[in-house]
Amino acid sequence: MLTIRFDRLGLRAGDRVLDVGAGFGRHVFECARRGAAVVALDYAADEVEQTRNTLAAMVVAGEIPEPGSGGPMATAVRGDATRLPFADASFDVVITSEVLEHIQPDVSAIAEMVRVLRPGGRFAATVPAWGPEVVNWKLSDEYHAPKAPGGHVRIYTRTELRAKLAAAGLVVDGSHRAHALHSPYWWLKCAVGVGNDDHPLVTKYRTFLEWDIVEGPRSTKLAEKVLSPVLGKSAVFYARKPLQPGSDTGCNSEVSA
Repeated sequence: MLTIRFDRLGLRAGDRVLDVGAGFGRHVFECARRGAAVVALDYAADEVEQTRNTLAAMVVAGEIPEPGSGGPMATAVRGDATRLPFADASFDVVITSEVLEHIQPDVSAIAEMVRVLRPGGRFAATVPAWGPEVVNWKLSDEYHAPKAPGGHVRIYTRTELRAKLAAAGLVVDGSHRAHALHSPYWWLKCAVGVGNDDHPLVTKYRTFLEWDIVEGPRSTKLAEKVLSPVLGKSAVFYARKPLQPGSDTGCNSEVSA
């Protein structure tokens, strides 16, 4: 299940991509399939290991080139988003999905991502959308920090994240909402207990979501299209790093979809 729209991102074969806080690699795998040289970075060692294993399985299946075959590389490394282990301007594209809401020094993390992005490069970030996230916080203390390790430490408004991206030197030029059908699932989980995965209502809704992801019926695609601008669980922002610092940061012409 992808949150970032790769046609909006402008990803091209051969691009050097960094996915910060890649988790189990859902966007990494799509980047690799599209011919990008992608690095998945995450702080959790188990998620890094699983992403490496999946990438290796994709090589065996012929979905991506084998390392050393002359094609683009795909790898996973453990690291801290606030201290990225890469040189300035190392990547053509930087993405981060559902990560910034977990990081207390989010401004430092954004600055690091911008540092390693080349001038003219593209950037995408997704965070929980304000409305559905407010409901989650009201329903469950367990859902957010400081009571839950790794919980959400803030709820972004659209204005706040745009301002932080702009302050870091990016030009925001697009946004949209995604995953409307996932908002009720999280409201259910927060209502019955975030860790209560065996609750009948949670189990039944999860089965529906899994069916939707696998089958992709036209009816749910239409529902997503209609409902996402209002109920979409994720807010997605696209931006670019100017060729010259400050050259067009005052000319944001954002397009929503």
